[in-house]
Amino acid sequence: MSRVAVAMSGGVDSSTAAAILKQQGFDLVGFSMQLWDQRRSGPAGEEPRTGRCCSLDDLYDARNVAARLQFPYYVLNFQAEFEQKVVRNFIESYRSGYTPSPCVRCNSHLKFDHLMQMADEVEATHVATGHYARVNRDPETGRYVLCKGRDREKDQSYFLFGLTQAQLSRAMFPLGELEKHQVRRIAREHGLEVADKAESQEICFIPDGDYAGFIERQFDDVCGAPESQPFEEGDIVDESGRVIGQHPGIHRFTIGQRRGLGVAGGTPLYVIDVQPAQNRIVAGERRQLGRTSCRVEQPNWILIPSLDGTIRSAAKIRSRHPEAPATIRPLENGDLSVEFDSPQFGVSPGQAIVFYQGEQVVGGGWIARHPS
Repeated sequence: MSRVAVAMSGGVDSSTAAAILKQQGFDLVGFSMQLWDQRRSGPAGEEPRTGRCCSLDDLYDARNVAARLQFPYYVLNFQAEFEQKVVRNFIESYRSGYTPSPCVRCNSHLKFDHLMQMADEVEATHVATGHYARVNRDPETGRYVLCKGRDREKDQSYFLFGLTQAQLSRAMFPLGELEKHQVRRIAREHGLEVADKAESQEICFIPDGDYAGFIERQFDDVCGAPESQPFEEGDIVDESGRVIGQHPGIHRFTIGQRRGLGVAGGTPLYVIDVQPAQNRIVAGERRQLGRTSCRVEQPNWILIPSLDGTIRSAAKIRSRHPEAPATIRPLENGDLSVEFDSPQFGVSPGQAIVFYQGEQVVGGGWIARHPS
């Protein structure tokens, strides 16, 4: 059987993916990517919390799985590149009034790129990960199509919309047809100690979930541009522009947020806009969050080679947001205009938006600052 390069995170998903491929007779080579030093995540002087990857325990677990399944395993250090491509983008996006999607960028612009390179170095024909997604080939067009994982609660196709045809042609997702309980059962059958290992949903380099605190602590080191006031206070205004409060920095807010505004009112208030040019937050009632359209930048197409005209699709504006019927039109500059059939709440610039037709990923892109 052909050789496969397997991404190993030390969790039950990637470990079970490796076990399935090993049982099928593939020649495996395992790789872990050291992406972040967890000692940098928390406040100075505190014991660091570890996230779902990059900890020494995770690397130890991955090595044990490789040893049990009897295939070679390597750890490669990509901390510097991860800091520049993912962490720096995360910090600068929040400071600019965007809500970033670091996991999508990491998958598309770092993990799969390097996994392909490592596969070439060990003469592997394919690469495999523990994502809950599937890849099929359309016999009529010859294109490789990304599809949702069979387990809808675990489906991760949203995070993979940026993959290219070259990457999809070599990608293997052994868990795509399985549900989570089946994955854990298979892990137990293979005697893997990670079979019941807990999983978490936080961003790997911010295990405590304190985005603002992380940004404030890491700004100088990561961005390398010390400023006298990198996080300026500013006004909170209503939709008419009337000042109703003060904020400690726009990096602490994202569209749809309710907590942390510190503004008393008769009805609950939400962040309905972030305006970095004016350094202000616009607050309003939930009904004011609804958006009927958005502009999308840097689209990547999977099901089709390009968008030549108007199409209908289901759009997902966040990984856990329900799909919404929408009309998608190409714009002259290569951007897209997306018009939702009904108002969507929490449409945030900087987030990924992914388009589906049934189980298939049509493509996706990045929500721009203002609607078309």
